[in-house]
Amino acid sequence: MEIPTFASIAAAVRKAVAKLLPGGPAEAPAPAEPLRYPWEDSYPPSIDWRAEIPVKPVTDILDDAAAEFPDNPCMEFMGKRYDYKTVAKLVNRAAKGLQDMGIGPGDKVGLLLPNCPYYVIFYYAILRVGATVVNYNPLYAKREIARQIIDSNTRVMVTLNLKTLYPKIADRLQDGPLERIVVCRMGEILPFPSSLLFAFARRKEIAATPPDERHMAYERLIDNDGGVTPAAIDPATDIAVLQYTGGTTGTPKGAMLTHANLYANAHQVDMWAIGAKRGEERFLGVLPLFHVFGMTGVMNTCLLYASELILLPRFHTADVLEVIHDQKPTVFCGVPTMFSAINAHAELEKFDLSSLELCISGGAPLPLQIKDKFEALTGCTLVEGYGLTESSPVCTVNPFGAGNRSGSVGLPLPGTLIEITDRKDPDKLLGHGEHGEICISGPQVMAGYLNKAAETAETLRGGRLHTGDVGYIDAEGYLFIIDRIKDLILSGGFNVYPRMVEEAIYLHPAVDEAVVCGAPHNHRGEIVKAYVKLKPGALLTSAELRAFLKDNLASFEMPSKIEFRADLPKTLIGKPSRRALIAEEERRAAGYGRPAPDDLEDAVAT
Repeated sequence: MEIPTFASIAAAVRKAVAKLLPGGPAEAPAPAEPLRYPWEDSYPPSIDWRAEIPVKPVTDILDDAAAEFPDNPCMEFMGKRYDYKTVAKLVNRAAKGLQDMGIGPGDKVGLLLPNCPYYVIFYYAILRVGATVVNYNPLYAKREIARQIIDSNTRVMVTLNLKTLYPKIADRLQDGPLERIVVCRMGEILPFPSSLLFAFARRKEIAATPPDERHMAYERLIDNDGGVTPAAIDPATDIAVLQYTGGTTGTPKGAMLTHANLYANAHQVDMWAIGAKRGEERFLGVLPLFHVFGMTGVMNTCLLYASELILLPRFHTADVLEVIHDQKPTVFCGVPTMFSAINAHAELEKFDLSSLELCISGGAPLPLQIKDKFEALTGCTLVEGYGLTESSPVCTVNPFGAGNRSGSVGLPLPGTLIEITDRKDPDKLLGHGEHGEICISGPQVMAGYLNKAAETAETLRGGRLHTGDVGYIDAEGYLFIIDRIKDLILSGGFNVYPRMVEEAIYLHPAVDEAVVCGAPHNHRGEIVKAYVKLKPGALLTSAELRAFLKDNLASFEMPSKIEFRADLPKTLIGKPSRRALIAEEERRAAGYGRPAPDDLEDAVAT
C-alpha cells in the first residue's frame, strides 16, 4: 500500500469536488475523513501527530521560563549556578550592548565558544535584537573559520580570551567582513576561588588582546541598564541561526533556520517527552551547543521546560560520570560514542547513574549492543532518533517506554511527514518496506541555504527536504535507515566532510592525488581514512603529513589512517573513486580483505 501524502489528500478532495461539478457549480461536499498515516496508530496515546505547532520567536523560550520560574536554576557551570531571572537580565544587558554597537535585524554575529554560560547568554541576546546567530565550531582550523566568516558575512564574533580560540580569528579583522570581537574572560564564569586559581594557574593559556575599539570586553559590553529595544520578529521568515553543514554534497553551506523552525522543533521534542516535568528536569549539557543537536535537543528544549542546564565544556568520560553521580541530571542527549565510552569505563561501578530518566541518541547509528548495555547499567531507556541540520534537526524519535523499536530511528515527530521517494524518479512515492530516499516535510525544515539558490532548489525540490539518506518505512510507520547517498563521515558524533579534508591534503606539495572516506570503527562508528598518491620522486610519511595538516584541519577531521598507494582507483571519467575505496573498506570490515595497519594515535582518537 502506498503511503498517503499531504498532496494525495488534497488531490483526493479535488477529485471528489470535480465529480459534483459536471456542468456548473454545486454544493460543497461534506468534509472527507482525513487519511491516516501508518505511524499515527503507533503513537503513544497522549500524543497527537496532528497537533498544532506554535509559530513563535525563539526568544519566547527564555522569556516564558523566566516569567514563570524566575528563581529556578537555569544553568550550572563548573560549580557556579545562575537562576532564570539572572540569565534574563544578562541577556538583556548583552543585547543592549550589541544594539549600542550597531547590531540589529539581519546582522550576523558569530559564536566561537565551547559550552559555557556565555554561549547561552549571547545566543538569546543576538536573537533579542533581531540579528542572526552564526555557529562556529571551536575545533575548526583558521582556514575553515575564515571561509565561514566570509560566506556568512559575520560582522561581530564572540569568543574567549584563550590561546586555543582567540588567535584563530584575530587576523580576520584585517581581511574580511569581521568588524569587532567581543572577548569574554573564563574567570568571570567560574565560582570563587576557582576564578582566581584559573587566572593564576592557567595564565599561560590566556591570550593577550589589543586594547583598541575593535575589541570589546564582555564586562564593558554589559555595563548598561539592560534597556534593550526588542526587535520586531516575524518567526516564519526571520533567520535565527545560520548552521553550517555539508548538506547532501559535502560542500559547507549555511542552512537558514528561522525562529519558527527552531521553536517548532523544541516544541515537538517537548511533546514527545512524555512524563517530563516543567521546571523540574535537569539536562546534561555535554553535546556541543554550537552543533544543531545540542542547540535544539539540549539548550532550547531544556529552557522550554524551564529546567536546569548542567554545562560541561567537553566530553570526558570520568567527568561526565562524576556529574551524573553528584548532580543527578534526568535528561541526557548524546551520540553513540558517548554511551559506548560510559559502558566501557573501568570504574563504572563507583558511580550512581540512576537519576537518568530520558536519554536520546543521535548523530550516528546506535549499535544494539551499546543500547542494551547502557540500559542495563542505568535502568533508563535509551531511544534513538534521526535528524539533520536542515531540519533543525530532529525528525524522528523512538517512543519512550512501550513502542521503542531497536534498529529503527523511530516515528515522525508531531507535524512531521516522512516520505520515501524513488532514487531514479524523485517524484514517485514508494510504499511500505520499499527502499528509497528519505524526504521530510514539516515546520522544522529550513528556509534554504544562504546565497545558494541552486542547491536550495535541489535539496527542497518538490516541496520536500531530500536528505540524501536511504531508508524505508514499515507498515507501522517506523523509519529505518540503511545507507547514505552523501559522502558525509560520522566519526564519534562529529560530521566530517571528505572534500574539506582532501582540500587540506592537496595543499602539501608532495601530494599528487588524495581521496578521503570513512572506515568502519567499533567505538567511533567511522574514522577518517585518507588514501594518498605522491608525486613522482616525492617522499612523505604519515607522521609528516599529519604534522602538516595540524594547522589546516580540526582534530576530529585529522585522518586516523593514511594509506599511500602507487595508484588510486578511478571513475569512468578518470577521477579518483571514493566509492571504490568505500567498497574496499566494507569488504575489509566484513572479513574479506586484510585491514590496513591501524596507526590511530590516542591524541587523534580523543
